[in-house]
Amino acid sequence: MLLKDISFVIPVFNRPNEIDELLNSFCLQKESKDFEIVIIEDGSSNKCDKIIKNYKNLNISYYYKDNSGPGDSRNFGMNKAKGSYFIILDSDIILPENYCTILIDNLSKNFSDCFGGVDDSHSSFNNFQKAVSFSMTSFITTGHVRGGSRSKNFQPRSFNMGISKEAFLKSGGFGKIHPGEDPDLSIRLKKAGFRTVLYENLKVFHKRRVSIKSFFKQVYKFGVARSILNHKFPDT
Repeated sequence: MLLKDISFVIPVFNRPNEIDELLNSFCLQKESKDFEIVIIEDGSSNKCDKIIKNYKNLNISYYYKDNSGPGDSRNFGMNKAKGSYFIILDSDIILPENYCTILIDNLSKNFSDCFGGVDDSHSSFNNFQKAVSFSMTSFITTGHVRGGSRSKNFQPRSFNMGISKEAFLKSGGFGKIHPGEDPDLSIRLKKAGFRTVLYENLKVFHKRRVSIKSFFKQVYKFGVARSILNHKFPDT
């Protein structure tokens, strides 16, 4: 697997500053810049097109569409992407400078049609962002299913996720459910015979610009989604 085969797919909604930080971290990658970056503006009123013009050294495809949510926007981006393997990232991600090096190493040595990486907090994050990161990654909370080394039946999450073009086309990509579209896709991929794996050393810094109120609202929605998924896939 080569970087020229990779398309990064990134939906964004009213967060041009996040795209600026993310694209800057792409520029700092130690590997070559042969990859494609597909940015899908999901009906934003505060668009990032002017930010993108500052990164002419990167191969960026930019699309604006009506708002339809992150799952549908990821599908839209994968349908437009030119690569044979897609890396899904959230807009509030910052890549370590060795991300692409570790990505290609994992795909070369342990290829999987769908993988998930891990997330962490950066030293520049404020205390609340670090606390949220801990609550979402710690083994004593959700880390056991999101990225712990002892995870069973690992279900990749779309803040740092890879999927082959073949798996995308056969599965139809992300479903209509939100949140919960990530485990829904993982379960359907496994039922279709595809393997999902965890790349423990493939890390991103997940900034998560949330307030206490929005964080608890998000966690509540995750719980509701899990109930829906349990009903949809009672054998999982």
